[in-house]
Amino acid sequence: MSSPSTPHPAEGPRAARGRPPRLDQGRTARAALDLLDEAGLDALTMRRLADAVGVQAGALYRHFATKQDLLTVMAERMLEGCSAPPPEGDWSERLAVLAHRMRAALLAHRDGARVYAGTHSTGANTLGFAETLVGVLREAGFRDEDAARAVLAVVNFTVGHTLEEQAALQPGDSAAAEAGPAEVGPADPDRLRRAVAAQDFPHLTAALPVLTSTDFAAHFAFGLNLLVQGLRATGRHGPAGAAEPRP
Repeated sequence: MSSPSTPHPAEGPRAARGRPPRLDQGRTARAALDLLDEAGLDALTMRRLADAVGVQAGALYRHFATKQDLLTVMAERMLEGCSAPPPEGDWSERLAVLAHRMRAALLAHRDGARVYAGTHSTGANTLGFAETLVGVLREAGFRDEDAARAVLAVVNFTVGHTLEEQAALQPGDSAAAEAGPAEVGPADPDRLRRAVAAQDFPHLTAALPVLTSTDFAAHFAFGLNLLVQGLRATGRHGPAGAAEPRP
């Protein structure tokens, strides 16, 4: 892989003369994440990214055959640092640490969960995170197939929850915003309150304080605890910290 190259400040992002800057996948992924944070996923185009790194758009396709390939590399970079072993303790506490770590990594970037969803990276960060998750469960005595399915459940819950969280808290893209505030933008709790109050929904009325809460950390912790309790109920693992022999 070629080494990164930075154009001279006086020349601007793309020099009028001389060789164009050589692309580096890591540098390009960092630039893509910067653009993501600045403008959101819908505004992240290959042409805009090419301008940011000072190359022709066609040059990007030598490293990323499709935009999905770019998103996969971005997702891989977002998980950097997530695979470190969690502190010692009960397997459920260690699992929760890893799930919260992943949520934080996705929240660190605008539309981070949208970028991550549907990607299937085989990079060191993604595989290392999965290895740590599976290891926590296998060491707790979970059977291999149950550990694998538990990891899928935890990751899918984390990504899905964060998708909804970011959609609720972040503004819509500028193009969609033309449709009007009633259709795009952050979630409006008052809108839900008015809709429920206008009709006979006693159960929803009782649940409204939580349904309209933006305490997404509490929502996430509750859902994650449900998953953990469900895993405990399977009875396919040993006591905390002591793995049972697997067949």
